[in-house]
Amino acid sequence: MSPEERIPEYDVIVIGSGPAGEGAAMKCAKSGRRTALVESYRSVGGACTHLGTIPSKALRQAMQDLVDVKRNPLFRNALENFRFGLPDLLESTANVVRSQARVRHDFYERNKTDLIHGRARFVDANTIAVADANGERLFRAQHYFIAAGSRPYRPPNIDFQHPRVRDSDTLLQMQDTPQSITIYGAGVIGCEYASILRGLGMKVNLINMREKLLSFLDDEIIDALAYHLREQGVLIRHNEEYESVETRDDCVILNLKSGKKVRTDYLLWANGRAGNSDGLGLNEIGVRTDHRGNIVVNESYLTSQPHIYAVGDIVGHPSLASAAYDQGRFAATHLCEPGAAVPLKEVPTGIYTSPEISSLGRTERDLTAEKTPYEVGHAFFRSLARAQITGYTVGMLKLLFHRETLEILGIHCFGYQAAEIVHIGQAIMSQPGGANNVRYFVNTTFNYPTMAEAYRVAALNGLNRVF
Repeated sequence: MSPEERIPEYDVIVIGSGPAGEGAAMKCAKSGRRTALVESYRSVGGACTHLGTIPSKALRQAMQDLVDVKRNPLFRNALENFRFGLPDLLESTANVVRSQARVRHDFYERNKTDLIHGRARFVDANTIAVADANGERLFRAQHYFIAAGSRPYRPPNIDFQHPRVRDSDTLLQMQDTPQSITIYGAGVIGCEYASILRGLGMKVNLINMREKLLSFLDDEIIDALAYHLREQGVLIRHNEEYESVETRDDCVILNLKSGKKVRTDYLLWANGRAGNSDGLGLNEIGVRTDHRGNIVVNESYLTSQPHIYAVGDIVGHPSLASAAYDQGRFAATHLCEPGAAVPLKEVPTGIYTSPEISSLGRTERDLTAEKTPYEVGHAFFRSLARAQITGYTVGMLKLLFHRETLEILGIHCFGYQAAEIVHIGQAIMSQPGGANNVRYFVNTTFNYPTMAEAYRVAALNGLNRVF
């Protein structure tokens, strides 16, 4: 074999440049491993940057900005006949996506990580073939990190080629602003888009297969979310399953097993995701996957091959960008610094509905089932000066703590900046040796007026029930 034909070899090859792949690649590169990253898309960032987290949250922010301007009495009359459509707002999200992709690309250049564009598949346990428009090239590595992510699950009996049937990957390609839409699936993605699209003025039907929305949340937060979605005008139908989907030139009809027919301009299918493991050649090298295409891993994110890790959405739960990045770093630390990898702690949940939700730790339901003696402290945003100043008075912070030790057991927040507010409590909740104590919030001075002051209010509210 001539030198020109020699197969490039690396210490580590990472497949996928989403948060999990980035976390793994950066840790390996900074640890001195010769690292390459394979990405099938034309720029880095994965589905998180181009299809999911970043564009949907940027769209939400654009929607919220528009709603805020319209409700402001200073602008209400001047903007009475002013209209923004979905394509207008999507253009603003595209700018954010391009900016994020550039930032992430610079990370790889600065850390001397080779970027290889194309689709990867394993030829054998140590060799991959990467296909692009010019054919296939072979690469070898001692270790691999599979971070190929996930995609919306598509039942075979639904025509996703029809322009009026969308999933979370294709919704952001819409060229018009429909008057109505049905969202099938009331998980995190379904609830977020119900809130966003209703904010843009669409009539929204949210079809939930369960009794409640987002049943992993604290019941009080679930009730608050359902109330405010309905107050915004979202029609929620619980305990429903689809029978079939009829596509027409001017509408989509969702036939439910209960006999109901829901007719709207568009259907957004938001019922589950599947791992992007097909086409990677995993069966041929003995890497196990489950029925949804998720790769089976152990507590160190190792697959059934001892030199191949899998991280991020392709391993399933919790399917959060924040958790995926930490999984990538943890697995890379497990490889590069044996014994130094710190197991992942509890991961906060961030749900970008309007108002947004964030939670960490146990719920009242959990603590009751465990027979743990606990108390509750509330801070309702309507009583906070900062909330009154901004006009975002909907929401609350809820602290759960042990009645005897005062240890913080759960933090649940619903309302303005919830995904930011939760991290204050997270820092205290993670303290060892009794420092995880709700009294911290009473004995600490918070800037005034701030949303963070909610911790002092909630702590006092709860302690008043104990002493």
